[in-house]
Amino acid sequence: MRMNDLPMACALTSAQLQERRRTVLDKVKQAIVETKELDDGFALSFPSSGESLTELVAMVALERQCCPFLRFRITVEAGAGPLWLEITGPEGTKDFLKNTFDWNMS
Repeated sequence: MRMNDLPMACALTSAQLQERRRTVLDKVKQAIVETKELDDGFALSFPSSGESLTELVAMVALERQCCPFLRFRITVEAGAGPLWLEITGPEGTKDFLKNTFDWNMS
């Protein structure tokens, strides 16, 4: 199935999304060092640490279950460079990310 064929909707209920924000998304949001807007989403920079990488991988694993239309790419820069998480998707992904995750990423 192609990404554009997947419905652009979060499978979580409002209560589940609020819990996800409280337990996972807010922690990740607080660790963001830099944000770059992409044509089809956002690139988020995080400190280069094992803990940050572990948290990003855990978040991606969770989000893939409820938002299958999103594409995730984690880049680990050489040396002590930053970690980058790209979250992209079909048209409308940027607005979806801003609204659903309550992140002001622009």
